[in-house]
Amino acid sequence: MTATEHSIEVVRAAARAASDKLAQDLIALDVSDRLAITDIFFIASASTERQVNAIVDGVEDELHKFGLRPVRREGRSGGRWVLLDYADIVVHVQHEEDRIFYALERLYADCPVVDLQLSDTDPSVKPVAQQSVDAE
Repeated sequence: MTATEHSIEVVRAAARAASDKLAQDLIALDVSDRLAITDIFFIASASTERQVNAIVDGVEDELHKFGLRPVRREGRSGGRWVLLDYADIVVHVQHEEDRIFYALERLYADCPVVDLQLSDTDPSVKPVAQQSVDAE
């Protein structure tokens, strides 16, 4: 099983919104073979709690244009790790320290990376070589 085209379209919109808010190290993982509850984990990080919340606001605003609202939202008040569950995709926006500590990419290292179709020169995108190193 692989992520649906709809899920890929939604995660790309979320990635563009996060990138516009200067999110760092964007990555999307196709977890559909490992988890029955969702297709894609989208992970982004920021250096401050305020920026985490700004990225979350940007993603929610963009996906609202698609008529989507999160089924569940966790962590907003703390601003360290906010989870937005859209059923087909789950958005994780983490403070960079929490991202290092929890290392979601390592937990799902065997899952394929979804091409977010952001510019290769976009500094927010995690380089493919770095994705491989993180997976080890």
